[in-house]
Amino acid sequence: MKEKLRMASFFAGVGGIDLGFEQTGVFKTIYANEIDPYAVKTFEANFPLQVDCRDIKDVKTSEIPKFDILLAGFPCQAFSVAGYRQGFNDEKGRGTLFFELIRIIKSKKPKIVFLENVKNLIGHDNGNTFRIILEHLNTLGYHVKYQVLNAKDYGNIPHGRERIYIIAFRSKILYQKFEFPKPIELITKLYDCIDFESKQDVKYYYNEKNCKFYDKLVCDVIKKETIYQWRRIYVRENKSNVCPTLTANMGTGGHNVPLIKCCDGIRKLTPRETFNLQGFPKNYKLPSNLSNTKLYKQAGNSVVVTVINRIAKQIKDII
Repeated sequence: MKEKLRMASFFAGVGGIDLGFEQTGVFKTIYANEIDPYAVKTFEANFPLQVDCRDIKDVKTSEIPKFDILLAGFPCQAFSVAGYRQGFNDEKGRGTLFFELIRIIKSKKPKIVFLENVKNLIGHDNGNTFRIILEHLNTLGYHVKYQVLNAKDYGNIPHGRERIYIIAFRSKILYQKFEFPKPIELITKLYDCIDFESKQDVKYYYNEKNCKFYDKLVCDVIKKETIYQWRRIYVRENKSNVCPTLTANMGTGGHNVPLIKCCDGIRKLTPRETFNLQGFPKNYKLPSNLSNTKLYKQAGNSVVVTVINRIAKQIKDII
């Protein structure tokens, strides 16, 4: 393949989907749209591309260059178990943003559409939400395959993160050839992603002064090389040797924040460690002028790059 297939990325975040595809060597993002200016900083620090930071509703299809593949991890809060599950009726309008993608797909007619969202999308509103999504893609002439994949089973990353991946093809032949990747053995360990030994900045550690439930942490957070969570009134140990699903609010402290026991205390993960658990390479740049809270949010909202890469390889093989 002489020329790389051109990708347009919407709700691009920090570029996790783009990276997974580009790592195959045959895909190239030529346009990206993301409304969060802080995520844009991280994206632009890692890609030679200026991101369109407008609201997708304000982007005219005539302003988008021609592309072959549409990528979109469209907002999941409206469908997430961790959110309000309001779906298309989300009071903040996040659920209806899917129809902005339909507007663009209808106009640009990409060869392939790649969508990512939370597992709960399938069962939301007794399946009606997902049915509407599939119907819109079918109406536009696309043949659709989808599957829920867990990062620990399909990405060789110790992170229990289930997401639905939707692949839509204009070509029925490509649709028939495509298969999702098979499960693989989890070889990567928590200590490959998390530094349990080195001393970190004091701001990551819990103590009696900054934590009201510190006495309970001391009693229950006793093992190294595993992950705990504070669950409102008790400490829960994750006994599967993987990290529980990272969330966008893990930088705010309190409920559900992943905690570890190190040789020098009990602490939360660093932003770099959360990106590691999302399968980003160690050299992925995290802008130094962004707060940790912003970086935690970006990691929690992102995708597991290694899972994306395996799907992208499957697409590469049939093309």
